Amino acid sequence: MIGAVAAILQLFPTGDAQGKLIADHQPVTLAAMEGLFETQSGAPIVVIGQPDVQKRRLDNPLEIPRMLSFLTYKQWKADVRGLDAFPQDQWPDMIPLLYYSYHVMVGLGTILIAVMVLAALMLWRRKLYDSRVMLWALMLCVPLPYIANTAGWMTAELGRQPWLIYGLMRTAQGVSPRVGPGNAWFTLIGFMGLYTVLGILWLFLVYREIEHGPEPDESLPAESAVAAATD
Repeated sequence: MIGAVAAILQLFPTGDAQGKLIADHQPVTLAAMEGLFETQSGAPIVVIGQPDVQKRRLDNPLEIPRMLSFLTYKQWKADVRGLDAFPQDQWPDMIPLLYYSYHVMVGLGTILIAVMVLAALMLWRRKLYDSRVMLWALMLCVPLPYIANTAGWMTAELGRQPWLIYGLMRTAQGVSPRVGPGNAWFTLIGFMGLYTVLGILWLFLVYREIEHGPEPDESLPAESAVAAATD
């Protein structure tokens, strides 16, 4: 149940509010995230497609008509500015990677919502633990939040380029001559080590829970509960 609630909250209101902030304060980032090269009235949202920056188009797009305008401005025919509305030197530096990381984040979030809501419904109907397919789906979904979180971080960092302080200070102007390569490597290795330790600890705790097994069902007779715990 908690997973279903959390999955829905990451869509609304948190995800919806974040999208509106980007549309209001970083419209060029929104255009790059959505692969919107031309300003459109009633702009569609792209489910699948490959951005071609040189030709300024999306190849093989699968679109939902007018959905981007509605999600952004709550109007089906609202104008959404594309990349053509901004000077090219203000475009994000790596548009394809930004586009793909954003769509990976959204795609995995959609999968998590569907799986968690279905699992919560089955749990409420007392059918979850009898469904081998759903239990496998839940187990396979374990790494998806971490992947989606990393893709979201990449989206945020790639989307703000080329600005360190959006609209005021470019990233190239933020380099400090007092910070050497050794300091940067030390910090990077430190964070990698910290996350490695946390990852090993997480795997250990998950393995311990699996070894412990599920709690016996109190509704079963005592003999059946003991047998279920020892199997």
